[in-house]
Formats: sequence, C-alpha cells, structure tokens
Amino acid sequence: MPDNTAGNKVAKILVVEDEPDMVLGLKDNFEFEGYEVLTAADGISALERARSAKPDLVVLDIMLPKLSGLEVCKTLRGEGFDKPIIMLTARGQEIDKVVGLELGADDYVTKPFSIRELLARVRAILRRTEGSKKRLARYRFADVELDFEIYRAKKGDEPLDLSPREFELLRYLIERKGETVSREKLLEDVWGYESYPSTRTVDTHIAKLRAKIGDSGSEPRYILTIHGTGYKFVDPS
Repeated sequence: MPDNTAGNKVAKILVVEDEPDMVLGLKDNFEFEGYEVLTAADGISALERARSAKPDLVVLDIMLPKLSGLEVCKTLRGEGFDKPIIMLTARGQEIDKVVGLELGADDYVTKPFSIRELLARVRAILRRTEGSKKRLARYRFADVELDFEIYRAKKGDEPLDLSPREFELLRYLIERKGETVSREKLLEDVWGYESYPSTRTVDTHIAKLRAKIGDSGSEPRYILTIHGTGYKFVDPS
C-alpha cells in the first residue's frame, strides 16, 4: 500500500503544468495512488493555489505561461513555503536544473519521464518530510563544515565542491550517525527509487564523497563500509 499521507491526512499535491494531456496523466496517476490533486496551468495561478491550498508537495514545470517555474519556486521560497518542490525540466535544460536547485527545489525530473519514477520520488520525498520534520541544518566534523540549508561546504579554509545529491547522501548518513544503512534504503530514500537494478550507484557516490572529504577509501574513518549490508557514518571526535 503506498504511503500517501502527510501526518494523519491524505497528502495534497499541486501539479503545475500547462500541457493538458500531461496534467490529466499526472492527476489520474496521483489520484489512483490516493493523493488529493490540485492543478494550475500557469505561474500566477500556481502561486495563488499554493498560497490558498497549502499543498504538501508541488510538482512544478519550468516552462510556464505568465511566470516561469523558476520564478514560482523563488517566490514561494521567499515567502517561507517549506514544502517539497519537484521541478519538471526538458532534456538539455541543465542550467535550469542547477538554478532550480539553488532556488530551493528539492528534486527534478527530466521529460520525458517514467510516471513510476516520479511516483517513487514523490513517495520518498513525502516520507522523508514526514519522518524528519526538522532536518539537520549544519554539521561539522574534523575540518569539514557543512551547511545543508544552502548547500555550502568547506574543508579547512577551502570551499568543498559537493553536488546536491552528495549533500543529501551525507546528511542522510549523518542524521543516522552510528546506524548501518543499507544500499537499498539509500536508493529508496535519497534517490527516490522503488526498484534497484544496481546498487553500484551508491558505491560510486560514496567513493567520490570519501575522496572529497578526505576520507580514506581503504581505511575510512567517517563513512564506514559494512560489508554485505551498506554504510555507516561515525564521528570519532
């Protein structure tokens, strides 16, 4: 049974999209999963619906009439809207993805996309939001300083270049400090996948993350490999 609740109520999703067929498809699938669905076809209407209906999650297309999805995202975050926003981008709009994340989007999906993938991401984000009402904002270990709210990191006096996914992966592990987290659980909660064709994705990201924070791959001190299971974050300090 899908987890379609936010607290004790049915989760409310605002779909902001100007293509009627896309709206119909998303609405039908979300309602089939048990969500309450609201729609808006342009940026101005999106702001009005978000302010009045207070949805639990927004699926927001970037290319919209009247006001772009990026402007909608920026305005909502500026007004204190703290619910998850998933942006829909066309293939090749790499700069829009980056800007969207910097403006406060939680995730993005590239068109054309699998509806199953989008549903999985929605479930994962709502589950994280409900399970962690107060996410870890900042953390420091060794000479690494992390600010998860603005995706900024330093190692010593030097900026540390982490991708949004690496920030979220590290935050997820730190929030469960001392606990072993399986690769499958990471794929489900950090990536939003509901099927796991390969767990090598996790291993690759962990290897890159270790290299960036100065953690040894052969004898790690912070992100430990639990063989046959997954990973554990420890802070010796």
